[in-house]
Amino acid sequence: MLRRVFIFALLAASAACSQPQAANPALWEVTGAQGEHGWLFGTIHTLPKEADWRSPTVSRALDQADVLVLEIAAIDDQAAMQSVFQSLAHTPNMPPLTERVDPALRPALGKLLKDNHVDPAQFGDVETWAAALMLAGLDNKQSDSGNGIDRALVQAMPGLPRAELEGTQKQLSIFDHLPEVDQRVMLNSTLREDSGEATLDQLAAAWRKGDLETIARETHTGMMADPEIRKALYTDRNASWNNQIEAMLRAGKRPFIAVGTAHLAGADGLPAILAAHGWKVTRMQ
Repeated sequence: MLRRVFIFALLAASAACSQPQAANPALWEVTGAQGEHGWLFGTIHTLPKEADWRSPTVSRALDQADVLVLEIAAIDDQAAMQSVFQSLAHTPNMPPLTERVDPALRPALGKLLKDNHVDPAQFGDVETWAAALMLAGLDNKQSDSGNGIDRALVQAMPGLPRAELEGTQKQLSIFDHLPEVDQRVMLNSTLREDSGEATLDQLAAAWRKGDLETIARETHTGMMADPEIRKALYTDRNASWNNQIEAMLRAGKRPFIAVGTAHLAGADGLPAILAAHGWKVTRMQ
């Protein structure tokens, strides 16, 4: 899941118009002994259709919040995100992409490129992590980042100040700093059909229902089953985000924190971490 979450947060997709689908995504209230008050809201960064996500409960929380906290504050600035991606994604004289893929997966790579009319030569200077994200984008065209809930929040609350937990530069730098061996795990996972990951439709359905059990399982499958990758892309980031959230709460902010639902699921998720640190964390929907 996290692979798909990152991809569609950062790479553009074509827009699609459809009737919004009803959704009841996960929402928590966070309170402290000194009157601190905030909310954790599970988003999904790409959907095949627009979602009707703004329940009365979510609306009340947004009305009480004084800052909208996202992974990337400027999520609506696609050009800026693409610019950062391009600045990090290229290194001269990279090995051919076929040499960076497990031999058993080379036919899948060839088929994906052929089906999308992509010349393999264009990956000549593309780093492996970036190639993995680009290929995953080719493989998942039915979903649209324009339907992502982080973008919908920005559009719904234009007057609410924004803050960010990471930003595009820092988020993509996590991939960029992975050892090459881990970047190749990413690349292989993108091409492997039996990786154990849920489909995009299944993930979207789990998000709409607030099904945290299904989403929590996704943080242990595919490339996220690799301990080093999971640490870099999930547990370390959650720990950093938790420290920032606690600082906001103690500073008297009333943050509405909207991040990919995977970061809120399971024993390593933000609700569990905050509760372990003494905050009262109550699931609201």
